[in-house]
Amino acid sequence: MQASNVSVYSGSWRYPSSAHDFLDLRYYQRIARVLEEGTFDLMFFDDRLAMPSIYNASPADAVRYGARPVKLDLTAVLGAAAAATSHLGLGATYSTTYYPPFHVARTFATLDHLSGGRAAWNVVTSVNDSEARNFGVDQHLGHDERYERAEEFIDVVTRLWDSWEDDALVMDRESGVFADPGKVHELDHHGKYFHVQGPLTVPRPPQGRLPIIQAGQSGRGQQFAARWADLIFTADPSQSVAAEHYRSQKELVTAEGRSADAVRMLPMAYAIVGETETIAREKENIFRDELVHPMASLTLLSELTNHDFSGYSLDDEITDELINSVSGIRGLVQGVKKHLGGGKMTLRTLANHRATLLQGPRFVGTGAQIADQMQDWFETYSCDGFVLAATHFPGAFEDFVRLVVPELRRRGLLRSHYTGSTLRENLGLARPASSFTAPVSSDVRP
Repeated sequence: MQASNVSVYSGSWRYPSSAHDFLDLRYYQRIARVLEEGTFDLMFFDDRLAMPSIYNASPADAVRYGARPVKLDLTAVLGAAAAATSHLGLGATYSTTYYPPFHVARTFATLDHLSGGRAAWNVVTSVNDSEARNFGVDQHLGHDERYERAEEFIDVVTRLWDSWEDDALVMDRESGVFADPGKVHELDHHGKYFHVQGPLTVPRPPQGRLPIIQAGQSGRGQQFAARWADLIFTADPSQSVAAEHYRSQKELVTAEGRSADAVRMLPMAYAIVGETETIAREKENIFRDELVHPMASLTLLSELTNHDFSGYSLDDEITDELINSVSGIRGLVQGVKKHLGGGKMTLRTLANHRATLLQGPRFVGTGAQIADQMQDWFETYSCDGFVLAATHFPGAFEDFVRLVVPELRRRGLLRSHYTGSTLRENLGLARPASSFTAPVSSDVRP
């Protein structure tokens, strides 16, 4: 999800049936209710802390073509979704580079309490100089330093969540004791990046530690995910690539002393559903060829790579010289070539991969055909589930719930009702003990 004018697919706002009331809380509540009807695990929001403005050193094209210029604050959005649902998980992206740990710990602990244990945190290190300049910093931190900072950040946040023991609240009216001070702990943390006294001003969350989502694709990012993540969000371009990523990431998880089953690998996927295959293919053609403006694609590529492509033509070839001169583009190029094959590649092809339907697997067809494709990925150990991206709101999810969900349920691949009371329980993840009261678990880090 995006709290925005578009989904991950940047042409979604142009589809004829797309809703345009994205500045109204009822928009997000409608989508949340649809997802809960389909017994989805959670509603998970991407976020950025700047308008795309690397291209031509200006946000003008992002604004002109609707290339994700709107990003609402997720606290209010998820609060609205929590009020409209009873079981659906609520995930939000918060940066370890531009927010302090205490603020993030308090925000998510509050959301977890007020939603009855349904919050999740997507950990990002942020991506570009536009975000830096919005927070009074001239230049974005380097890749490895961002992850070093994130390691300390997440350690502080999880210990803040633990700073109240589960039974710290007494609330004895007769004696006048509200809470046991011996079970509320200061951190007294003094690290390289942060100094945090603690304790947190919110009692321990219902889930103990909220599920952590992470999407690092680099070697350093994968190592970080192996140590901390419960849900790993991927964008592998094909099933064979996804299967190899699944195998290698699970090995990294076990090398960290955790059970491979304690982590879920979830590729982003589009599902284009039709009452017939012909209808689905016609819709696919519209989404693939007609709705994303080329300049929107180039604007988003500039944002992703932190490089201004305004001096290039869309038909320029991606050369080794370009790859060597643009930080962060090598992995993207390699991923697209795995998807499309080797040979020459133009900037248009690379940009379209970022903004259109090429970013992850695309399942197209009737409900039964899409269920076939998803079942094959799952049963061949290419994933543990999917992050379903929307081609348009709310219709993409409505079509999926109406046509695909019954088929998945019929095959025993999807629940018919929620059985857990918290998101961790619905994900099948153990609740970790507090780091102040128990040793580190072998499968879930506190």
